[in-house]
Amino acid sequence: MAALARWCIKHRLVAVLLWLLALFGVGAAAAFAGTAYSNNYDVPGTESGRATELLESGFPELAGDSNTVVWHTDDGTVDAAGVQQTMTRTLDEIARLPGVASVVSPYHADGAGQISRDGHTAYATVTFDGPVHDIEPAQAEAVVDTARAADSGDLTVALGGSAVGLTEAPGGHLAEAVGVAVAAVVLLVAFGSLAASLLPIATALVSVGTAYAGTVLLGHLMTVADFAPMLGMLIGLGVGIDYALFIVTRHRRGLKRGLSVAEAAQNAVATTGRAVVFAGATVCIALLGMLILRLNFLNGVAIAASLTVVLTVAASVTLLPALLSLIGMRALSRRERRALAEHGPQPELPTGLAARWSAFVEKHPKLLGVLALVVITVLALPTLSLRLGTSDQGNNPTTSTTRQAYDLLAGDAGAGANGAGSGFGPGVNGPLTLVAEIHDAEDKAALDQLPATLRGTDGVATVTPVTYDERGEVGFLTVVPDSAPQSEATSDLVDRLRGEVLPEARAESGAALDVHVGGVTAGYDDFADVIVGKLPLFVGVVIGLGCLLLLLAFRSVGIPLKAAAMNVAAVAAAFGVVVAIFQWGWGSELLGLGAAGPIEPFLPVIMVSVLFGLSMDYQVFLVSRMYEEWLETGDNRRAVRVGLAETSRVINSAAVIMISVFLAFVLSGDRVIAMFGIALAAAVALDAFVLRTLLVPALMHMLGGANWWLPRCLDRWLPRISIEPPESGVAVAAIPAQRAEPEAAADNDEGRDEEAGRASGSVR
Repeated sequence: MAALARWCIKHRLVAVLLWLLALFGVGAAAAFAGTAYSNNYDVPGTESGRATELLESGFPELAGDSNTVVWHTDDGTVDAAGVQQTMTRTLDEIARLPGVASVVSPYHADGAGQISRDGHTAYATVTFDGPVHDIEPAQAEAVVDTARAADSGDLTVALGGSAVGLTEAPGGHLAEAVGVAVAAVVLLVAFGSLAASLLPIATALVSVGTAYAGTVLLGHLMTVADFAPMLGMLIGLGVGIDYALFIVTRHRRGLKRGLSVAEAAQNAVATTGRAVVFAGATVCIALLGMLILRLNFLNGVAIAASLTVVLTVAASVTLLPALLSLIGMRALSRRERRALAEHGPQPELPTGLAARWSAFVEKHPKLLGVLALVVITVLALPTLSLRLGTSDQGNNPTTSTTRQAYDLLAGDAGAGANGAGSGFGPGVNGPLTLVAEIHDAEDKAALDQLPATLRGTDGVATVTPVTYDERGEVGFLTVVPDSAPQSEATSDLVDRLRGEVLPEARAESGAALDVHVGGVTAGYDDFADVIVGKLPLFVGVVIGLGCLLLLLAFRSVGIPLKAAAMNVAAVAAAFGVVVAIFQWGWGSELLGLGAAGPIEPFLPVIMVSVLFGLSMDYQVFLVSRMYEEWLETGDNRRAVRVGLAETSRVINSAAVIMISVFLAFVLSGDRVIAMFGIALAAAVALDAFVLRTLLVPALMHMLGGANWWLPRCLDRWLPRISIEPPESGVAVAAIPAQRAEPEAAADNDEGRDEEAGRASGSVR
């Protein structure tokens, strides 16, 4: 690391130009290639996946994305001459637009049933010539503009569907701008130097910008979800600014101790830079753990997010030292430079709140430990009611056209438009598709009888007749539930159809007909089942690898086990916050996040990966200083006290920055990204202010020398690595200890000293 830092400092202009070349080069390539994201939740081998395959083989014309144009009037009916003429003309214009394959109007025979019983609401089906990921946003925008042009005082027009949702994708980068602005203010307050406060932001922006463009290109090579770039940017800005903050803090400390600019920058990278690389590696390992699930949808997300973390770490240890050498002594504030010139180098002792808090935790470890556990437990309780499922366009903000179309179709128009509550029922927004492969006349007869059976099934609103392909080899029918797609009742209906109704119908008919249930809700439920089934293995691998890294770094059994427990606690509490806001709806509408609904099936996997990685960061930065002090003194109480006092301030500053960046993404207008932002912000806040600076040190005080226990056999077998070696010649800060309690003498017994001596032999 020191050699790399020396090269970057010596060739600082070259290092900066290389990063700028990468940023603009990859950005230009991404702009030329365009985006190719795909939200494909299909899982091969599931029943819904089989239904999709059969439907595509028999009815390729249905492969295009289907959307709806909904109109409603309170004055008269949609059959009135004026309304009919206006909407017929509008639909004809839409049919001629580029990318539109077909339009089915309720005023034609093919659209029978697309007018509500009271005649106040109608809808047309607009099918594009390709799946949603192949549709240009401009094509969807043209359809929306054409349809909304018919909206007037007496006629409400709204549109729904996946392609229409593309037009509501958040535009601009307000969330990122707000997050970066808040981070800049925190850095300026922490450093007192404008130049120093801008460096972490500049480093993060360059690395995240390069990663964002790289994610766009990655979408042409593999399946990458449309939220992956925003997720990568969210993670990258948070960890990128934090990593740079740690290095700049160590650099400023070196300048205050009399080191030259080059020496201070090199020393910062050689010490804290190593901890940054280690922390980044833990984040990447946690993210890449998603690959063991073997789900294409998550593979792209994992690689894209890992790419962002790798580039932020690389920029922190290459671009940042080059920039530090360019600004010279301006990394210190004017007051700090003046004090250095007048009084010379001074030891930087932890004082103020950080030192007092460290001493307070040492004095009351049991009380504070119990308090922290109570807070975490209360926040984690909502996680017990976590329900994975499909959040649909009914969860969108009431001002969006997709939400208005959803409410009009469902018959809840008063929630999003001017209607009086007429419509087709909530199930029309997410019908189920039952598909079967026909082998003989017996199969066909059995399928023809199925609609009558389904009409008498609880939870079914309507059933369409069976439609066969040209060869008569595949048939399908549509079942409209009487509940919304995201409703638990709809999921229960899917289970009932698969487990009871269809097997009984097959047994009664005597045919070998195998009917597969597909549709939005069925697909999400299957996706959730696959993820939940693999979640224990995934969590076990992520925890195991994280513990192994900490075991190698700190040569202790207790440290990795406590870290794993803390990570689980942070994840559980963060999910509790997400469930309360998004599933229970506590403040979701107030925050502009739409109505309450289930949690997306992929969220737990991605969040476990990200949160485990980020939690490891603070564990590394906190415990590495404690470990250094333990190796030098063999005094556990002093090691915990000194480590907490010296790192808590920078950890808290880093946490405030990361929380600000994450919460800013609530402004993105995207429900999934808002979930990520709130979950990550909650996890970081709890991790930094409750777990790492309260519960962890409290437990370490109570455990004493057992914190650093390692079996002799492991001590001989494990390779010896060092995360953050101490700066040579740096005096250990003197932090006043609390008056020793009677039992504190046990911390200095002969066995513990022997353990410390053995550990000291493996230092650095």
